[in-house]
Amino acid sequence: MMRFSIEEINNSTSLLPNVSLGYEIFDHCSDTKNFPGIFSLMSVDGSVQPWKESVNFSKVIAVVGTGTSTATMTVAPLFMMDLIPMISYGTSSSVFSRKQNFPSFLQTVHPNKDVIEIILRFLEEFKWTWVAFLYIDDDYGRDGLDLFVKKIKDTEICLAFSHGLREDTNYTKLINQMEQHRINVIIVFTTKWTAERLIMSAIQQNLTNKVWIAVDAWSLHKELPKKTGIRNIGTVLGIAEPKLKIPGFDDFVLSIKAQNQCENPEQDPFCDQKCNYSCVSVEDIITADPSFNFPVYSAVYAVAHALHAVLQCGAGSCNNSIKVYPHMVLEELRKSKFTLLNQTVQFDKNGDPKFGPYAIVFWNEIGDAEEIGSYTFHPKHNFDIDESKIHWHGDKKPESFCSKECPDGYMKKQEGVHKCCFSCTICPKETYLNTTDPYKCIKCKDTEWSAEGSTTCNIRQLDYVKFSDPVAIGIMIGTIILLAFIVAISVLFALNYNTPVVRSAGGPMCFLILGCLSLCSISVFFFFGEPSVAFCVLRYFPFLLFYTVCVACFFVRSFQIICIFKLSENFHNISGIWTKYNVHWMFISAAFLLQAILLINRFSLDPPKLFKHKFYFDRIILGCELNTFVDGSLISFILIFLMIFLSLAGKNFPKNYNEAKTITISVLLLIVIWVSFSTLNNFADVKFIDVSHAVATLLSLYSFLLVYFFPRCYIIIFKPEKNTEQYFQDVIQSYTRSNSQ
Repeated sequence: MMRFSIEEINNSTSLLPNVSLGYEIFDHCSDTKNFPGIFSLMSVDGSVQPWKESVNFSKVIAVVGTGTSTATMTVAPLFMMDLIPMISYGTSSSVFSRKQNFPSFLQTVHPNKDVIEIILRFLEEFKWTWVAFLYIDDDYGRDGLDLFVKKIKDTEICLAFSHGLREDTNYTKLINQMEQHRINVIIVFTTKWTAERLIMSAIQQNLTNKVWIAVDAWSLHKELPKKTGIRNIGTVLGIAEPKLKIPGFDDFVLSIKAQNQCENPEQDPFCDQKCNYSCVSVEDIITADPSFNFPVYSAVYAVAHALHAVLQCGAGSCNNSIKVYPHMVLEELRKSKFTLLNQTVQFDKNGDPKFGPYAIVFWNEIGDAEEIGSYTFHPKHNFDIDESKIHWHGDKKPESFCSKECPDGYMKKQEGVHKCCFSCTICPKETYLNTTDPYKCIKCKDTEWSAEGSTTCNIRQLDYVKFSDPVAIGIMIGTIILLAFIVAISVLFALNYNTPVVRSAGGPMCFLILGCLSLCSISVFFFFGEPSVAFCVLRYFPFLLFYTVCVACFFVRSFQIICIFKLSENFHNISGIWTKYNVHWMFISAAFLLQAILLINRFSLDPPKLFKHKFYFDRIILGCELNTFVDGSLISFILIFLMIFLSLAGKNFPKNYNEAKTITISVLLLIVIWVSFSTLNNFADVKFIDVSHAVATLLSLYSFLLVYFFPRCYIIIFKPEKNTEQYFQDVIQSYTRSNSQ
């Protein structure tokens, strides 16, 4: 026999209309020998009283009832062994959803996990992150606490304080502890009697401006909202089963009250379903707390529909040949799907209800639990609340937090054990704060930038010297002028090819030098526009290859001069050997081939790379690495060094003979240009390096053109008297006489 408190099942007489349905079922199946069990309902004293066993009635086939989670957990295994359906309309602990432990347990009231989900939506909706959780210290309350802790694990909500409420709880101390923690939102997950003690203590201690979140066990309390001083404790919001009026319930209670009580239980098979109302008035029954009206109503109806299905009832009759066993009723209960008061009653795989919304209530000024919203679970979860109906205590929604939210772009640094308690630190430059992780400033990508205190990164703009930039246009115009000079000088030298000036400048070698200078100038154009690997190759390859040929030509010219003026006195045959075997052309060809091999090998194994330089905060400057240029210039550097040595050897050449002087000046000017360029590289950004590199390249070409070729052009055009064989012979003879004296 199972016993439950009448008060806890909210006046079980609300079941009486459903007992009427039970009568109808059995009336359709008047041959009771087909029932090997019974349908058990509540009696007046709160107990489940099965029909007395006989030959035909051996055990119950379904149990409908409620009680505390602890009591139900104690009794339920007795029914689970034989798969006797047990439908609860009041027990909501999540443990009963575990079908491996409670295979035949079903509920018509939502389990605690659903209630906790609504509470979580409350907190998220109103941005309350610092809360207390007070619970009744039994299986029901501890289950609610465990579910709440799991639910808030990955959220911004912190459980600042929790406490189990017992008979001996010191509410004065409890309330003082919550005040010390500066908690303004209190979740009260407890039964009606415990809630009464807590709220009354809060009133007595003059606790003010709090938000109390009530669960369905006490949110529709009739007396508490009308207590004196209830308005001072703050705002009470609650979750409740919707208030549904059962059709015909009042008439049913009045009619049952008028009926005679069962006088001979032995002769009346339905005597256990009749109640003694001597201790309760009709008004008390009709005005009882409506919290569980529909869960009770739907529980009984579910059993009735299951029995109808098992007995194949229809058109006013049932199949009398079917014996009803509990597992048969359980199977039909699991498949239940019928409409009751405009709701589709059915159960999920865990035996939990897939029907019934929750009402969101607010204890208003006149002491009523006013419905201000709802939460539906099926077909999808939907939270709807009209905040305008809430009259907050003090006319302002209370806040509840440990630390105030950080401004945008500020990282949280947790202080203590609670994640809601933190300090704020601004994110530095080139980092940002992602809303998914407020505890870490994330570094921007190399292609992005951000200012201090940013929440996103910005794309860095690619920057390079464009063809349209004024400086680029100026350099390219200078290159075109250079090419025009080269063409003009080539024409002039061609017209005066047999003159002493042209022959002394190198003769055919002059055209080779001029051709190489023009080919070198190609590199200048590739310092502009968006860099690429091809652009990087063309910046260096033509210049390094053909500039080496130019330097080799000037080295040969320097050596020839030394031979004429210095070595010919002691080594009479050296000039003839040099001319006969064309040593100068062999040397130039060797320098060209060696430079070409080195460059091709270098560019094949390790080609010039495009790199991105973040010199400016919000820009990426594209450029090419300079390692290739330095490595590829090795031969030219060696030849330039040797030319310096040769120029020192020819420092006392004839005054009027300018060949050696122009080469020396060209070499020195070349050194100044590239030393200046190397120095600027250490202080300039990449974009300026590209410009300076282009300028250095162009100037190094101009240095040979202006210093070596322009003086000869001047003589050809303006001093033709110096462009004669006699003049050159006089200069040489004069130098020879002065040397011999």
